[in-house]
Amino acid sequence: MHNTTDIAQTLFPNLSANDRDLVNKALSLVAQAGIDNPQASQSPRPKGIDVAGILTTVHIDIYSILAAILSDSRLDDYLDETAVESQFGSVVATLVKDVNWLNKVSIYNQDMANQPNQTEILRRMLLAMTHDVRAVLIKLAYRIQRLRGLAREEEQIRKFIARETLDIYAPLANRLGISQFKWELEDMAFRYLDPDRYRGIAKSLADKRVQREACIETFLHDLQQALEEHHIHAKVYGRPKHIYSIWCKMRRKQLPIEELYDLLAVRVIVEDVTACYTVLGLAHGRWQYIPKEFDDYIANPKENGYQSLHTVVVDKQGNRMEIQIRTRAMHEFAELGVAAHWRYKEGGRHNTASEKNITSLRLLLEERGQDNLLENFHTELFSDRVFVLTPTGTLVDLIKGATPLDFAYAIHTDIGHSCRGAKVNGQIKPLTYQLQSGEQVEIITVKNGQPSRNWLDPNLGYLKTPRAIGKVKSWFKQQELGDNIAAGKSLLDKESKRLGLKSVDLNELIRHFKMADADHLYQALGRGDINNRQLAGALKIPELAPASFKLSQPKTSNKSTVTVADMDNLVTSLAHCCSPVNGDDIIGYITHTRGITIHRTDCNNILHLNPEQQTHLVAAEWSGSHHARHSVPIVIEALSGQNLLIEVSQLLHFAKVQITDASLKTHPDQSATLTMQLQIENTSQLSLVLGRISQLSNVVEVRRKV
Repeated sequence: MHNTTDIAQTLFPNLSANDRDLVNKALSLVAQAGIDNPQASQSPRPKGIDVAGILTTVHIDIYSILAAILSDSRLDDYLDETAVESQFGSVVATLVKDVNWLNKVSIYNQDMANQPNQTEILRRMLLAMTHDVRAVLIKLAYRIQRLRGLAREEEQIRKFIARETLDIYAPLANRLGISQFKWELEDMAFRYLDPDRYRGIAKSLADKRVQREACIETFLHDLQQALEEHHIHAKVYGRPKHIYSIWCKMRRKQLPIEELYDLLAVRVIVEDVTACYTVLGLAHGRWQYIPKEFDDYIANPKENGYQSLHTVVVDKQGNRMEIQIRTRAMHEFAELGVAAHWRYKEGGRHNTASEKNITSLRLLLEERGQDNLLENFHTELFSDRVFVLTPTGTLVDLIKGATPLDFAYAIHTDIGHSCRGAKVNGQIKPLTYQLQSGEQVEIITVKNGQPSRNWLDPNLGYLKTPRAIGKVKSWFKQQELGDNIAAGKSLLDKESKRLGLKSVDLNELIRHFKMADADHLYQALGRGDINNRQLAGALKIPELAPASFKLSQPKTSNKSTVTVADMDNLVTSLAHCCSPVNGDDIIGYITHTRGITIHRTDCNNILHLNPEQQTHLVAAEWSGSHHARHSVPIVIEALSGQNLLIEVSQLLHFAKVQITDASLKTHPDQSATLTMQLQIENTSQLSLVLGRISQLSNVVEVRRKV
């Protein structure tokens, strides 16, 4: 390898002396790794150097340059994460970790090429599992480096890498707004996938390149002259076209390359909206225009906010010329508002976190030295989703907090009903286990299995997704009337005993849940329409009744009583269908006209949303609430006292419940009784705690002590 100082000076001439020293240090480590372990050196020149060189074309920051160099495969077993952090800092270490994971991930398979939904889930997964979105940019540069040397590989490998590039990495480049990478990824992949068509289009472009450039130059000269005559200051330039995009348009319009008019295209950037329409009028007055090709995206912006005037005119030689006219502000939005741009191009949906991260990345690429932007790079893309795999490699997209049981219902309703266990990455896990992105899940089923009523108890944590909850409720609704009434009576009896209630005011419950009579109440309980948490909230425990005192008039505040996605200044309204009150578990639904509507999580309208509508859901919670706590004694009967106190204490710690007293008594038959004094806010929280303790394998019974 050449002298590291020469390489750093050649590739990064504009770096400061300190930054160049860091680059030289990284290059020296790569060089030494190649000497110490020649077998790890698959090529005479380290890949990381070429990748860093590719990144310089988009003016990336020093952290990304260092991470690109240090992600070279030569360093896999030579430099661990701790060593990288100690020598180059935590930002670089995190980037290197993410890039190494992205370079080694091997989920894509040929079957995904015909399954757009699977490729989309994989793209989301790659974004969700990286801590820093710049790692994705570095990975794109690694893929470009791979494609540039792909001609030396076998045909089967070439086609696989090219197909994966078009399905996964080119769309990611598009989403990040890095058009320079997008075009190169697409064109090189197309070259390997369909070399004959690639050469045919390239030859047609080359044959007519001089003629095409002459046409554009003449048109630009005439247009510039017309603008000067009317004293309009504008930036006018030709827009290059790329081979893969030309092929896509040929295929979409079923036209040969000779009939594609927008191979000749120019863009006009002006100062204000008035100038846009003035330029349009000049163009239409000077050349014949094609009415059906005119689009006014200024008066009628695209859904993503994109604004511009698009028109096609015929020049004096009969050539069709596409013209885009926009203001500088519109142009900046089109370039920096890349989240909106890729949503339009790919049919995606609004995601505030995506916009923040991607726009920050674009700003960094275009304005070097913006160190204050670095704090914005922690990835929040799809942070509310988890992406897991079936044993056959199919990707499943679930909401964060989803369990193996949610996964089972996402695969098929019958698999969910018959589910009795699950393996996650080959290890048996409880059905309440919260899945993490990248895990492989295998469901264990039984023949003719039926769902359990416990699955509908939110205190036990079996189900998280509205779809799965709806499927279980639907199953119980279809059961016999008598079975549901009996099950409802049993559930009410069990819950009242657990809460230590000597009697239940049935008429009060009927009024509370707006039921016609006791049988209808029992049916609703048996079918799961009323879950344990709702029932516990309606049951009255005198000791947990709110203190009776008069509240002073609260001060006026601009903040909402509901916090949505960690923000409390959003426009929200309470849904009339379920009328949530402070203390209920809630979720937000983004509407088109009324901001965010707040529903109870068990609202029937929420439970029956289709997959498209479920993407409008956002996390929500009550904000600024003051909760009085009450001392509540509970009794736990267990088979054994071994580890009982530890297990219960850990459970209460995660539930954020304080223990003020605990006493463990062991009996001659090795069974044990654990008495505890807890600080509880309300009946719902008590029910949740008792329900979770009852799920411990050692516990026989748990109840409030009266």
